[in-house]
Amino acid sequence: MKGVILAGGTGSRLHPLTRITNKHLLPLYDRPMINWAIEAVVKAGITELMLVTGGTHAGEFLRLCGNGQEFGIDLLSYGYQDRPGGIAEALGLAAHFVDGEPVLVMLADNVVEGSLRPMVEAFRADPHGARILLTPVDDDEHLRHLGVPTFDGDRIVDIVEKPEHPASKFGVTGIYCYDADVFDVIPDLVPSGRGELEITDVNNHYIAQGAMTYGVLEGFWGDAGESIDAYYAVNDFVRLHGANKG
Repeated sequence: MKGVILAGGTGSRLHPLTRITNKHLLPLYDRPMINWAIEAVVKAGITELMLVTGGTHAGEFLRLCGNGQEFGIDLLSYGYQDRPGGIAEALGLAAHFVDGEPVLVMLADNVVEGSLRPMVEAFRADPHGARILLTPVDDDEHLRHLGVPTFDGDRIVDIVEKPEHPASKFGVTGIYCYDADVFDVIPDLVPSGRGELEITDVNNHYIAQGAMTYGVLEGFWGDAGESIDAYYAVNDFVRLHGANKG
């Protein structure tokens, strides 16, 4: 199983901090944000990774991560997204690297308290379709900034991005497992109103095929790129409690 960490985007929600660097190179407690994502994937048992980024600061990831060996990575590749074309487009750049294997995809601004290993092991046991990681969210206002699943019993029947009226109390994190067929799905996507290929459309494709499963994350989850306030809230949590435990 391969791992793909997506570290692109303009970081506009973290301006002015991101006027001088990629948001995933900003510090979270005692290390750059990207380090936490790499650690999460490696601790889940995946040691062949591709890091996809873009923009004018892409070379700094190579300076920071090198060949990845100091992070426990056996093979580290890099991909470059030359325009802000969306999460799904960025994932598409990893098709050759993944080379027919199942893949764990993680947005590099996602930070978790616990381990991703249970999710990875569940997908390895049945590496077909897709598996997403949900997090409980009580606050409807927060849910309006996330992808929110609609359930029929225990089955997800739809995911709506940034819903005005959330259909459940769960948010979709930026952590996904896919079979290799995902790279056949992406070319057929239609760009959204903002001109990007959306990962929610990928997930809804798998839902329509009856090929979507999910896990529910235990412990803290935060999106450090959601806003300035969220960035500092995640920083404070990691400083006090750590991350990627277990």
